[in-house]
Amino acid sequence: AVDKLVGRALQNANLPLSRVILLVSGRASFELAQKAVMAGIPLLAAVSAPSSLAVDLATETNLTLIGFLRGHTMNVYAGEHRLTLRAVAAAQG
Repeated sequence: AVDKLVGRALQNANLPLSRVILLVSGRASFELAQKAVMAGIPLLAAVSAPSSLAVDLATETNLTLIGFLRGHTMNVYAGEHRLTLRAVAAAQG
């Protein structure tokens, strides 16, 4: 699905996707983080845990990486600067 999203954006000359948030229903893998970075997507959020390689890549490339996104709770692994204090306060309850 991510490949299709990025491919369509490329066909339509919409890269980089700097105003897009990538939300995935599983684990944030290194491969998904890499695709987000290459497409210019600034934030990757997943309902499950990120891999350690995804965290490393996110830290190195300025990608905001969120895991365990459920309701109003989340863990931020990298790129905290993109989140407002208001969003963080809401996520913490």
